[in-house]
Amino acid sequence: MIGMEKIMIVVVVLAIVMIGSGPMLAMGQLSFCHMPKDGLKACLPSVSGDNPVDPSTACCSAIAKADLQCFCRYKDSGLLSFYGVDPNKAMELPVKCKVVDSFHC
Repeated sequence: MIGMEKIMIVVVVLAIVMIGSGPMLAMGQLSFCHMPKDGLKACLPSVSGDNPVDPSTACCSAIAKADLQCFCRYKDSGLLSFYGVDPNKAMELPVKCKVVDSFHC
């Protein structure tokens, strides 16, 4: 049986191919707006569920390297929600991580 993580990776890759330039698959490393897969996983507990946790150091490190304007293109696309990510909580991460003083798309 194929594991759930493998299915999610296949779905993400297919979504990336369909969407185009924002997310990318570079040198075999899945990334989204210049955030590697590990960074995305580190931030997930901070942007999903009813009681999200404060972003971890790993999450904030990934956010600091991310293309924040790229995230804006996906805020209202439904793609983030499809993966259980609350787009509004995701847009709060740059400020919570102290990457910027304020952030608005």
